[in-house]
Amino acid sequence: MHPQLDQSRHCFAFEQDFIGSWRCIPLCVRRKLDLAGIKLKLSHWLAMSQEQRQDLVDWSDSPEQLAQMRDQLRACTASMADGMVKDLPPAVEEPWQRPARLPDQLLDAARLRGIDLTSQAWMKMSELDRFALCKLARPGHDHHNLEAAFSEVLG
Repeated sequence: MHPQLDQSRHCFAFEQDFIGSWRCIPLCVRRKLDLAGIKLKLSHWLAMSQEQRQDLVDWSDSPEQLAQMRDQLRACTASMADGMVKDLPPAVEEPWQRPARLPDQLLDAARLRGIDLTSQAWMKMSELDRFALCKLARPGHDHHNLEAAFSEVLG
């Protein structure tokens, strides 16, 4: 668990294979996108410069900063082949934003892997840790980093 980490820019060890190259959107950025209500495609991300991608990794997650990030992304993607980023409803009361309630889907994913995930452990996690586990455990996701995420977050 990472109670002291700066969750706005923390990258997980299981993301190491693309940290720096930023060939994938790291979970810390994906969390900020969800909080800001922005759908950024991987093609948008890859069309950005290395510096622009690093700026998004380093971006703060305060409400004011997220609003600025949304405006910045709209401006920088407006002329891209895929068009401007799309607006989504900002994340509110998502399972990863509710430390008091361990999502059944995540509990099932943990049990399936022989992992004892407790409500107490869930409550102690940072929002980013909860976000990562929820995103990696959702249906339709390939789950290849889920065990590494459980290990890192619960280790």
